[in-house]
Amino acid sequence: MQTIDFELEGVYVELNMLLKLTGLCDSGGAGKAIVATGAVKVDGAIELRKTCKIHAGQVVVIDDVEIHVLADPEESEK
Repeated sequence: MQTIDFELEGVYVELNMLLKLTGLCDSGGAGKAIVATGAVKVDGAIELRKTCKIHAGQVVVIDDVEIHVLADPEESEK
């Protein structure tokens, strides 16, 4: 399984945009379509909310790719 470490810029990222920003799809719209198929799990549970807020510490899995969402170092300092 491929693992991607994604560093947040801010408090959260929407699920569809996370897929785009990690290069797993070409656009936010394509990300929404992927989420709608039920192919994405967040913390082990299927997630169907396309714009679900993903926070630091969560793990997103799609196919054989696992995305570890890491805290924004600047947010941690606040």
